Amino acid sequence: MPDVKYFPLLWAGLFRKKIRTILTWLSVAIAFTLFGLLQAVEVAFTAGADALDAKRLLTTARYSVIEPLPLAHLRQIEQVPGVTAVAYGEWFGAKYQNEGHAFPVLAVEAERYLDMYSEFTISREQREAFVKTRAGAVAGRRLVDRYGWKLGQKLPLSSEIHPKADGSTSWEFELVGILDADDPTVRGNTDVVWINAAYFNEGRMTGKDKTGWYVVRIDDPQHVRSVAAAIDARFANSPDETKTQPEKEFAIGFARQIGDIGALVVRILAAVFFTILILTGNTMAQSIRERSHELAVLKTLGFSDRRITALVLAEAILLLFLGAGAGLGAAAVLLPALNGVTGGRFPPLLVSADIWGLGAAVALVLALLVGVPPALRARRLMIVEALAGRA
Repeated sequence: MPDVKYFPLLWAGLFRKKIRTILTWLSVAIAFTLFGLLQAVEVAFTAGADALDAKRLLTTARYSVIEPLPLAHLRQIEQVPGVTAVAYGEWFGAKYQNEGHAFPVLAVEAERYLDMYSEFTISREQREAFVKTRAGAVAGRRLVDRYGWKLGQKLPLSSEIHPKADGSTSWEFELVGILDADDPTVRGNTDVVWINAAYFNEGRMTGKDKTGWYVVRIDDPQHVRSVAAAIDARFANSPDETKTQPEKEFAIGFARQIGDIGALVVRILAAVFFTILILTGNTMAQSIRERSHELAVLKTLGFSDRRITALVLAEAILLLFLGAGAGLGAAAVLLPALNGVTGGRFPPLLVSADIWGLGAAVALVLALLVGVPPALRARRLMIVEALAGRA
């Protein structure tokens, strides 16, 4: 690469045709804006799963996650070698005030569930209140901020899945705690309300003494498959057979029911960057052809073939990095506004350091693909032919 002292020469060459260069730069910037946005979406959909504890397993009904399991399974799962803790939960399904205010509500055994998810933060006093309050509930910080809830207030929730014993679908819980997380990727998983499972079990019309799933903590993640197989073997050939798998595996599989976000992102970006490669490559090639006379003059002044090659490559790298930086910067500016539009219903979208690093790598690869052909042409340029206008 040329020294910094050659930067004015690079800049002058790059902006020799200002309109053409600006349009090319804008194309690259738009491509990398799209890159930043799509990568942020992919990270948001996978980060929550990546943050899950490798020692946690999820046990559900064998054939469908919506089939309930007996609470009696709890003691039997606890007896499986390698299991250190078990918690249970069930999908409550609820609306708050109207159809537009829907969010996950889970009926959980308070103390066990809080112990299981140590990555969530909650004050000791609020934790104790959740354990002791019969109709207690805890909610994620982002939900609390979105709806302006206060500790001690009543949360009226309507569930079409679980009516009360009197046939009513209206439930009421007392907000006694707020869940949060120090890790931003984990914080997206706190967009949930947990209610006291014992109160829910007593008050519902059907499905008493049943639960939706068990969360199982094991002593060694190396034994995840053997422990999972041992749990399922306990209930084989019974009316309530189970399927146990790592929690991360379950979360990724569940997300892919929406669609393979990663594959979709790759296909879109491949098409975008292929177009940018053709466009920018043509622009660079045309620019070097137009400047053959100038490059011949530089060679006449003592610039070596190696130096000329480096200058052309550096020009391509400068163009791609200026566009990539502007594009990723635009994505970083747009994402907070997008987070506000979604109302916090999705995991937080942001241009992380990893995305910046990946963007730099992509820009470098594109710059080399774009810059190498004209750089080699400039290297082979004959001074006499170029000055005579035959190059």
